[in-house]
Amino acid sequence: MKRADADIAIVGAGIIGAACADALTACGLRVTVVECEAIGSGATAAGMGHLVVMDDNPAELALTRYSLALWRTLTARGTERHEYRNCGTLWIAADEEEWEAARSKQQTLQSQDIASEMLDASALYAAEPHLRPGLAGALRVPGDGIVYPPKTARFLLEQASARGARLVSARASAIHEDGVLLEDGSVAHARIVLVANGAAALSLCPELPMRPKKGHLVITDRYPGMVRHQLVELGYIKSAHAGEGDSVAFNVQPRPTGQLLIGSSRQFGAMGKAVNMHIVSRMLAHAAEFMPMLAQLNALRCWTGFRAASSDGLPLIGPHPGRSNVWLATGHEGLGITTSLATAALIAAQLTGTQTAIPIEPYLPSRFPELAQAHG
Repeated sequence: MKRADADIAIVGAGIIGAACADALTACGLRVTVVECEAIGSGATAAGMGHLVVMDDNPAELALTRYSLALWRTLTARGTERHEYRNCGTLWIAADEEEWEAARSKQQTLQSQDIASEMLDASALYAAEPHLRPGLAGALRVPGDGIVYPPKTARFLLEQASARGARLVSARASAIHEDGVLLEDGSVAHARIVLVANGAAALSLCPELPMRPKKGHLVITDRYPGMVRHQLVELGYIKSAHAGEGDSVAFNVQPRPTGQLLIGSSRQFGAMGKAVNMHIVSRMLAHAAEFMPMLAQLNALRCWTGFRAASSDGLPLIGPHPGRSNVWLATGHEGLGITTSLATAALIAAQLTGTQTAIPIEPYLPSRFPELAQAHG
């Protein structure tokens, strides 16, 4: 490729990179996408595809709320091409303490005009009769949904390609002032390099305040109608934001095929892709505590993936403060699918000098002062 062939070279063709390619080409920018594996692979293919509003802090709530609105617009033009289902989420309260936590969560959502409703135990079992007895109830968020992320990534990249985006099938080995140095020694020339390849971003920018979190998922045989909503225990939030150690949480999703996805687990420092059967056993046993019938189902496959977790729990979206031609769209942890469209919109707005739909400051990489002095 020749110098100035692109305004922006995007490293990564997962859901984040594909969404950014779509948004940037829609703004008239020339884009090259560098990807060494299949489109929508990596963390995009490994995740559950749960589109969920999260409210652990105001910045997370603003980003997920904004992105879900974009997802509804996108999927309204063709639910099947994304395997989208508006199943809603049930946040399960195991006891009275969690019931009060669910009430608090509902108040936060209501303050942002996000629809939700409290289900007492009777209403919960009417909605999901296979849950174990004795649960206190749940918070239902009907606007949440599910997608099959690899299909959406391919769709977004196809749209970008129709506007002139180029896909380069190669491994990015380094970044310099002219663009992306590829493994074969050639260069994908661009004014700006957007690093959007999840936890693999550390190979190009090792200075980032980010660590990979390994996760496991199990998929079952087909059991249509057994589960109707995405089911998540309220204790999931504590698991998702743990800073150290291994953790598991109850998280079950009904797929359009009738299969069930069972999660979730988190491990720091476990880098290999191999399945850890001890963690899987813990995860499945914990899931069966909430839904005993799961222990009787046939599991077809188990796999792992890696979430890119920033040190403060928020993604890095914007210019790298220490590298003039590098921009970042990574560090989304378990919310990369949910926040992909908002991330792309925020990147496009910054690069074109237009107003962002939500305040950008909480997500800017410059919030980490150490990056201003860093050069990978």
